[in-house]
Amino acid sequence: MQVTMARQGLLIVFTGNGKGKTTAALGMALRAAGHGMRILILQFIKGSWRYGELNALERFPEIRIKPLGSGFTWKKDNLDEDRRLAHLGWQEAVEEMQRGTWDMIVLDELNIILSYGLLPLDTVLAALRSRPSDLHVVVTGRNAPPELMALADLATEMKLIKHPYHDQQLKAQQGIEF
Repeated sequence: MQVTMARQGLLIVFTGNGKGKTTAALGMALRAAGHGMRILILQFIKGSWRYGELNALERFPEIRIKPLGSGFTWKKDNLDEDRRLAHLGWQEAVEEMQRGTWDMIVLDELNIILSYGLLPLDTVLAALRSRPSDLHVVVTGRNAPPELMALADLATEMKLIKHPYHDQQLKAQQGIEF
């Protein structure tokens, strides 16, 4: 006789200056899909540019990925459009968390949105606290606020040791960075 345990949803945070935060979240999404779980990935920074994870995840019906942003926020002088998109994206994220359709929701680059002050931290923390108890939520991005780290069940900080762009001025490599 097999015993089935009730799932306890975890809040997982991947942060730090090192590479691999989104990659770690995508790895968790693939692992979850392998167990028949349904995953939604909401990308708060990435815009309409086609990149590898969009192409690859189209092959997995259990995983839905949706870009919500307009591109690299940190390269802009005016963040009004990013603020508007962040609020719309956050509204969608809250609705999806409460809908009960997903087993895991990845909030990719939400930490960047928070560090730029594009969403109020208290609002985000309240929604994460009130999510369904069986929903796993994964939050990525540099500069995770200490309050989010304290709320997390699992938090990992990626540390930059060496990077070809910074150290050798090599451009981003297809299949590695995009």
